[in-house]
Amino acid sequence: MHALDEARIRASFVNASRRERGDALLPDLSDLSWDRLDYLGWRDPKQPLLGYVVAELDDGPVGVLLRQAERTPRARAQCSWCEDVRLPNEVVFFAARRAGAAGRRGDTLGTLVCSGFECSTNVRRMPPLAYEGFDREAEIARRIASLQQRVRDFAERVRAD
Repeated sequence: MHALDEARIRASFVNASRRERGDALLPDLSDLSWDRLDYLGWRDPKQPLLGYVVAELDDGPVGVLLRQAERTPRARAQCSWCEDVRLPNEVVFFAARRAGAAGRRGDTLGTLVCSGFECSTNVRRMPPLAYEGFDREAEIARRIASLQQRVRDFAERVRAD
């Protein structure tokens, strides 16, 4: 992912009001390893049910404001983005109001995602050896590409009106 500054991040949100964009508490951008991020995701420490995701699309970054469901899944769930079955973290349900007229009508999209947006780390973990000759490096590359595509698809669906 390319490094972004605060102004570009705030301007990228397609489903947030001007006030919501201004109120968002951003992470420390200078402390991020941008080259190891497939998307930028963080939780709001003052409003723990809010999350933010910024994905890189062909025409620039697209930010999505997410709201976590107050109830968590009963069973251990699989993240829809990193699809890791050996997750070291919780998975929660997030809903995003759609952009534009659809969002004003109350349309939302939901997804199960790692609670702290750890997907970029999860897909880079070395997978177990599935069989003799299994190319684990190629599997990591495939998982990274799949994660990037799923996040882009979600951002596109939120943005589409």
